[in-house]
Amino acid sequence: MNRQWGPPSQTWQTSLLNHAAGTVSLDFFTVPTTTFKVLFVLMVLSNDRRRILHFNATQHPTAEWTARQLIEACGIDHNPRYLLRDRDAIYGERFCRQAKILRIEEVTAAPQSPWQNPYVERMTGSIRRECVDYIIVPGERHINRVLSDYADYYNKTQTHLSLD
Repeated sequence: MNRQWGPPSQTWQTSLLNHAAGTVSLDFFTVPTTTFKVLFVLMVLSNDRRRILHFNATQHPTAEWTARQLIEACGIDHNPRYLLRDRDAIYGERFCRQAKILRIEEVTAAPQSPWQNPYVERMTGSIRRECVDYIIVPGERHINRVLSDYADYYNKTQTHLSLD
């Protein structure tokens, strides 16, 4: 019997590149406040041009809140084919149902594998290094305003857009 020396199918990186135009990634990251509370920030990123589609912060994320953010990010204007996310428990039945209503196929990364969602993980690091590490956050309204300004800067001014 002949041995197959290559991988049996395309690699994960090849799959991400092939479907980047119709894929969005989302993930949570945390931001501490001046009152020693923790804010959870949800970021939705378009994989084709690494454009930030949506930000929102909350102190108590729920599946309903996360599903509502999916509607705000991927509503009428941007309806992707795939949604790449991790296996966090916050994505409950309500979130999955909302993705099906929007006709978005969910692709979940393997447990403890941040390299399978590289674009949003890298974006989270960039936000921390360029923005969040240099400010003191008093609350949700402040971080939402700061991240909105950062998203405008990143989507419109950042040098990667000149590589079209």
